[in-house]
Amino acid sequence: MSIHPLTSACRLARLSGLLLACLLASSQAKAEPEAPVLDAFGQTVPTGEPRRIVTLGSDVTEIVYALGEGERIVAVDRGSQFPAATASKANVGYRRRLTAEGVASLSADLILAAEDIGPQEAVEVLRELKVPIVFVPEDHSGEGIRRKIEIIARALSRDASGQALAASVIEKLEAAKALTAGIPAEQRKTVVFFHGLIRLTAAGSGTAADAIIKLAGGRNPMDEVSGYKAASEERLVELAPEVILMMGDGQGGPTAEEVFSNRALAATPAGRTRSLIVLDGAYMIGFGPRTADAVRDLATALYGDRGGVGPD
Repeated sequence: MSIHPLTSACRLARLSGLLLACLLASSQAKAEPEAPVLDAFGQTVPTGEPRRIVTLGSDVTEIVYALGEGERIVAVDRGSQFPAATASKANVGYRRRLTAEGVASLSADLILAAEDIGPQEAVEVLRELKVPIVFVPEDHSGEGIRRKIEIIARALSRDASGQALAASVIEKLEAAKALTAGIPAEQRKTVVFFHGLIRLTAAGSGTAADAIIKLAGGRNPMDEVSGYKAASEERLVELAPEVILMMGDGQGGPTAEEVFSNRALAATPAGRTRSLIVLDGAYMIGFGPRTADAVRDLATALYGDRGGVGPD
């Protein structure tokens, strides 16, 4: 079968035109800049290869380690105690009581900081340094963890690693939430989280403790108030918590004896059954790479076999 020369030439011209169009589209797509990643205060996150990083916030520190970049860290805040390698880093103290001089003396080339660092005067001084400072948002949700990872990974020029880590964390978190998804509302346990026993300050809505309780299938009767509020003895009787949740003190406590020696707590359903759950603070309310594990642990502590499926 013969092909007419004119027909062949037309086809060749059309093919060439199509190829040219594809090449142009491809070059235009490559020329388009990536969407900027913004930190907690709307600043574009700088990218680079920092070698001396200061991390302020347990979740921030854990994410850097989870990305495999822990060797770049030269100093952490007091709350950053995981993984164990953090013990070998310089410590700048409590992240909300920083001294700008102490942080500035570390010759860092990047500061990754939780958005709630303070005091404000120290923050203003740090902002004036030539060292880039990236503020990581406080967000008590799966998407919040994803955004934290995205921001930190971008600052370290590890976008691909960040995407893989975020996907893994979200997958595990969804699996942990599913453990208690089938428990009817009327069978969900009421859980109140207290910071300490002196003033009985309980966690309301908008707090990390409130979020972790709900992710694990519990009900927080304090969620009608925002933030942390002192709960009176009368109020505790009305709330009738079935479980008391607290952070560990690093010395094996608080114990059930200590907690339920409080007259107000002893009068609650939790007091009558001595139902106390104690978890490490950063693990429980850090909202970082280990949050899914914390949800699993709390769900299992609340519901036994109904809230856990055993080890991975």
